[in-house]
Amino acid sequence: MAKVALLIGISEYEPDLNPLPSAVKDVEAMRRVLVNPEMGDFAEANITVLKNPQRQEIEDAIYNLFTNRQKDDLLLFYFSGHGIKDERGKLYLSTRATKKQNGKLVTPSAVAANVLHDNINDSRSQRQVVILDCCFSGAIAQGMTVKDDGNVNVQEQLGGKGRAILTSSTSTQYSFEQQDSELSIYTRYLVEGIEKGAADKDGDGWISVDELHEYASTKVQEAAPAMTPKFYPVEEGYRIFIAKSSKDDPSLKYRKEAESRAKSGKGKFSVFAIEIMESKRIEWELSEDEAKAIREEVLQPYLEYERKRVQYEQALIRAVNEEYPFNEDELQEYQQYLGLRDEDIAAIKQRVLAPKQAEYERQQQEAERLRQEQEQAEYQRQQAELQKQQERTSSTPVFQPQFPPSIQTQPFEFEFATLTLKSSGFLGMGKTCEINRSWGQAEFFSESLGNGVVLEMIAIPGGRFLMGSPENEPERDDSESPQHTVTIQPFFMGKFAVTQAQWAAVAILPKVEIDLKPDPSNFKGAKRPVECVSWNDTIEFCARLSNKTGKTYRLPSEAEWEYACRARTTTPFFFGETITTDLANYNGNYTYGSRSKGKYRQQATDVGNFPPNSFGLFDMHGNTSEWCQDSWHKNYEGAPADGGAWINGNDQRLLRGGSWYNGPGRCRSAYRVRLTPGGRNAYFGFRVVCSPART
Repeated sequence: MAKVALLIGISEYEPDLNPLPSAVKDVEAMRRVLVNPEMGDFAEANITVLKNPQRQEIEDAIYNLFTNRQKDDLLLFYFSGHGIKDERGKLYLSTRATKKQNGKLVTPSAVAANVLHDNINDSRSQRQVVILDCCFSGAIAQGMTVKDDGNVNVQEQLGGKGRAILTSSTSTQYSFEQQDSELSIYTRYLVEGIEKGAADKDGDGWISVDELHEYASTKVQEAAPAMTPKFYPVEEGYRIFIAKSSKDDPSLKYRKEAESRAKSGKGKFSVFAIEIMESKRIEWELSEDEAKAIREEVLQPYLEYERKRVQYEQALIRAVNEEYPFNEDELQEYQQYLGLRDEDIAAIKQRVLAPKQAEYERQQQEAERLRQEQEQAEYQRQQAELQKQQERTSSTPVFQPQFPPSIQTQPFEFEFATLTLKSSGFLGMGKTCEINRSWGQAEFFSESLGNGVVLEMIAIPGGRFLMGSPENEPERDDSESPQHTVTIQPFFMGKFAVTQAQWAAVAILPKVEIDLKPDPSNFKGAKRPVECVSWNDTIEFCARLSNKTGKTYRLPSEAEWEYACRARTTTPFFFGETITTDLANYNGNYTYGSRSKGKYRQQATDVGNFPPNSFGLFDMHGNTSEWCQDSWHKNYEGAPADGGAWINGNDQRLLRGGSWYNGPGRCRSAYRVRLTPGGRNAYFGFRVVCSPART
């Protein structure tokens, strides 16, 4: 019976792969314990060591290891270096000349795992041990070098009769070189398990491959829990004896005692454990210095892990002192390459981040409060300036509605909503919206259209406002410039967009200019807004409605529409700085500002499903875009300041408000879009206005 080993370590690589300084040292350490007659007892001549070899040299050595062997020969293959996969998921062992192009392995430069597999299967030996100290996912970390990437089924690719395969990590984990250690972490504990005899778990004087792996795996988990070494025995592979130990060695017995006490004490020796071990030391005639050295070696993995926790906490403290909030993805990456478990750093994160997060939220709330105060003060200043301008030019400072006798209004109360942005997430990186509810009151009148169908018209007070968007408003368009002051007379506006029931009631009235389809909408429903109507259709609707009621109904001017939508606000939406699909029907797959995504309902919904603005108007943002009277102009240069419709020979007309189909940026109060007057679509609708007499 012969014991033959092939030990390969690759430390030097082409620039495509990171160097691994410990790999050749791993090989020397393995050779040292294997050749020792008191341990591995391999003959010096039967151990082949390859440091930084080329591909052909490796393949020749693999062939020589497994060829012309006897049934009882023990064959050991050890590799420390980069493990890489190709695009099909096949495993390759790196060489010093291994290359990548565009992130992909150049396969002729590496050794395919099937070369090893085929030689193993062709061998007569039924005692074969394969040890791979390489990982199958790649990264680089401070103080640690990660062995390269892949995601392979090692047991499937290297399995076979009478075989044991040991790997340093799973197919998706890092395999580290340990800081302050010359050896990679897995090999370090393989060597220690043999050299100290500590892997002889059952004390029978022999170290089997399963005992060796169990010892190394336990120690690795103590020092780097993010690594999970794996063991794949085939048939009787787990019973292969790889080394021997002295079962009567007092230092070995003391080490096992210390290992047990450290494990139960979670990396610490209690007072009672120390007393018991001291009694054992005396009983086994072990010197104090020898016992102390063993205890230090046993505790070293636990101390290493604790050092990493301290390092993590110190780095976290420095990070929050320099900048907060910071990139949470980088924090997660730092945790991964230190190999720290989530449960072990939860208390650290709570201790370091919770006070900073509370302070950050207070600052954000204070900043938001100041912003709102400044915005309100600016609005009041603008209103005061407008008042002064009006007083200089008119003896009547503000127009108030004077309702004709035929219009009997009545008050109604409603709940409207505003949004406040708040920071969210463990690091405060995200933003959530807090919906604030308030009560408002307005005057309205009802217009009967027959068959129980009613049109409700809200009284909109007159005033002045700043039309258009400021230059710093997200997603604004040049057509929304320049901002300019507009004076609006009182008028009535539809509480809702015209519904399909209201359209049907008017469409049967006598024709004025053109025919109207009684049911043009794509999304059917009596309470849903009518859509698929053109500008020409809406003009006909208003004419028929005016004839029936004796009042003048029309489309709103663009200025009236924006004034009514804003309802005395200056923010992008009447809700505030942003919008949410909890308050409007738009395409929630898109976001505005720091908001997260929401729902995309993919159709128009019943009118009145969402809260109105402070004037009592519903669905001014989203659901359907609404036609206005005006012709299209590319900007507001020369726009009228009296709130009237701006009409010239341009054949294109305006729509406002955005729809269920549009992203939030197109639902802003200032957003405007053009279309030919004959255009129709499933997201175009309208609402009507009615102007009372003026004082």
